[in-house]
Amino acid sequence: MGTPQARWVLLTTVLGSSLAMLDATVVNVALERIGTDLGAGFAGLQWTVNAYTLSLAALILLGGSLSDRLGRRRVFVVGVVWFAAASLLCGLAWDIETLVAARALQGVGGALLTPGSLAIISASFAGADRAAAVGAWSGLGGVAGAVGPFLGGWLVEWNWRAVFLLNLPVALLVVWVAARHVPETRDPDAAPRLDVAGTVLVTLGLGTLTYALTAAGGDTPRAVVWAAGAAGVLALLLFVGVERRSSHPLVPPVLFRDRRFTAANLTTLLVYAALGVVFVLLVLHLQVVAGASPLLAGTALLPVTALMLLFSARVGALAQRIGPRPLLTAGPLVAAGGVLLMLRIGPGASYVADVLPAAVVFGVGLTLLVAPLTATVLSSAEDRFAGVASGVNNAVARAAGLLAVAVVPVLAGLGGDDHTDPAAFADGFRTAVFILAALLVAGAVVAAVLIGPAGTPRDGDVPAGRLRVEECLHCGVSGPPVHPPHRAEAT
Repeated sequence: MGTPQARWVLLTTVLGSSLAMLDATVVNVALERIGTDLGAGFAGLQWTVNAYTLSLAALILLGGSLSDRLGRRRVFVVGVVWFAAASLLCGLAWDIETLVAARALQGVGGALLTPGSLAIISASFAGADRAAAVGAWSGLGGVAGAVGPFLGGWLVEWNWRAVFLLNLPVALLVVWVAARHVPETRDPDAAPRLDVAGTVLVTLGLGTLTYALTAAGGDTPRAVVWAAGAAGVLALLLFVGVERRSSHPLVPPVLFRDRRFTAANLTTLLVYAALGVVFVLLVLHLQVVAGASPLLAGTALLPVTALMLLFSARVGALAQRIGPRPLLTAGPLVAAGGVLLMLRIGPGASYVADVLPAAVVFGVGLTLLVAPLTATVLSSAEDRFAGVASGVNNAVARAAGLLAVAVVPVLAGLGGDDHTDPAAFADGFRTAVFILAALLVAGAVVAAVLIGPAGTPRDGDVPAGRLRVEECLHCGVSGPPVHPPHRAEAT
């Protein structure tokens, strides 16, 4: 730390990871304008979100494996270039179908660059410098997360296409700095083969199941919906069978022998299902029903980011002293209270009186939740599985958001052109709020019943609590952080 090369590595990894993190947030703000400009129905807006999440969730573990085998810098740079090319196609999209396809390609780029960001830092620094570098990466990433909604909202008010095109100069800078200043690293103990069969099955399963859930609220024939749903479930069951028999599984079944790991991922599934929908529907609700501008809608949940930046470290330290279960129980319950407060947001709503209280309570709940959840996942896995354990947890979170964004609007009666009708959208939003609160309460119940005291930290020469807490600051809203492997070798 403190050397010019250290600053270059931090600049590269912060900007690279922020590309994927901010794009997801800002696209939610742009949905209302996208729908109007491209004449898209609500299902088209769902797929604009889900196409990206689908490819990211299905491929992020494969992306981590490729980084370990082929070189973290190499795969990271390929991911950035891929992401930029897909962003260009998003910005030039002439209809909703093109935009959805481009978003799926963006997710592929995100799956390649996301695991490599923190892994590059872990491999490039040692000892106390590594912990300091992770802290700097996390803090700077948090600042980017706070600035993003302002910039994104302003760009959307000008032109939603600028949200995607802005990625191009940033990606160019990242590639140039990485090529000149970031060392190449790889894992000498990486698996000799890739789990291609597992990757294909999980992608097919999530994709067809998401299609079935999304189409269930439209005019698609029931037979097609049921057939797609059955195919998705079958593919996921086959995925489980392949993983149990594979010598190099994408998801090692041994991880789930630990009850805490299974319980933490079940909690993740329920909680992040709710979070994925909140960040989509609330931003639309503020614009469609409350009449807010994209800028105001995009910054409505800024208190969530601020609270996590200010207090996640303290919450992580508290979890180490008292165990994660009290916080993992209280966090989702408080967040559920924040979601229910969103029922007060209606036509002509006041930000201070109606939006801010809900955002603050919701943010307190997430702050109590994210750091202990990540620490529980990592402490329940052996050292050799630290990277894949956090990758599985991240994939579970993103898959939960993917499926929830598909099914919750259907259950709430949202579809067709409801995003252009304030009264219809308000009715659907109200129903969705109760569904989301129920998911959060269910997550709290799972944590209270199944998660026991925290295990012994296992992060080697890096103080466990500090590393895990700092990682949690960067991307806990969109998905839990992807922990790098413990062993790395500079080349």
